[in-house]
Amino acid sequence: MLKNVVAVVLEEVHPFELGVACEIFGLDRSDDGLPVYDFALASARPGLLRTHAGFRVEVPHGVERIAGADLVITAATGLQEEFPAELVEALRTAVERGARVLSICSGTFLLGAAGLLDGRRCTTHWRHSDRLAARFPLTRVEPDVLYVDEDPVITAAGTASGIDACLHLVRKLQGAEVARAIARRMVVAPHREGGQAQFIARPLPVEDGDSLGGVLDWMRRHLDRENTVDELAARAHMSPRTFARRFHQETGTTPHRWLTGQRLLLAQRLLEGTEEPVDAVAARCGFGNAATLRHHFGRRLGTTPQAYRRAFAGGGLRGPAERV
Repeated sequence: MLKNVVAVVLEEVHPFELGVACEIFGLDRSDDGLPVYDFALASARPGLLRTHAGFRVEVPHGVERIAGADLVITAATGLQEEFPAELVEALRTAVERGARVLSICSGTFLLGAAGLLDGRRCTTHWRHSDRLAARFPLTRVEPDVLYVDEDPVITAAGTASGIDACLHLVRKLQGAEVARAIARRMVVAPHREGGQAQFIARPLPVEDGDSLGGVLDWMRRHLDRENTVDELAARAHMSPRTFARRFHQETGTTPHRWLTGQRLLLAQRLLEGTEEPVDAVAARCGFGNAATLRHHFGRRLGTTPQAYRRAFAGGGLRGPAERV
């Protein structure tokens, strides 16, 4: 059942995330034969509430409006330490009677305060993942995904991933054709490839102050070369066993996994900034061929090199690189 939808508004609400809920569930698309939702805004303090962008939005309903909702959406706000007790209780009661809740970005923190994340997987914007995990240790935060469906609790990552989560729920409850039609009206993809991992900024380190700094720098400058632990240990003037132990102490991982991560970083930058074919990018990064690059892209970033290039290359590249 998905008919009655309420979006919760707090002071300093982010207008884009709130707008996602309004766009998907608040518009009458009956002329296209699509469902019409009984949609409303509610807050612990109804009236004019300030948005993160500086203007105000009028919220006509109090928390009592949540009592009849099939779906309650908590949009993003500035990070807060405390939430209104009556709102927290209304969310708990809604889930207990069978309603679903869906958070967008930092709206996940409100669900955590209501105890709705305990024992469940969840996600939020990758910038807030560590803070969410520390504040709610009974949940398992997955920072690399666009959304997590732990029915009846659905959590979306940052900003536009709220669209993904809402369309996923529509598809799940009302069918793929309804979700596709809503997406078509919004001029968005009904389903996006990949997850948050492809958006997380991880700059290539310039230098290291640790004892393996020289070797790490050399490895970065020769990512296209295959090097064994024995060869790297000799370069560091250590035994292989000592080198492997020291490497893990100073990087937190193994030489092979570290190299794979550095090669992926270089591949991302080449896909963003050049028109080189994917096979050439793979060779420059030490993956050898496009198939191996695709394998590691999928495992680490949840997408493909071609999809990543389409999303992030300046000007929207077309040509040989996309045919690989």
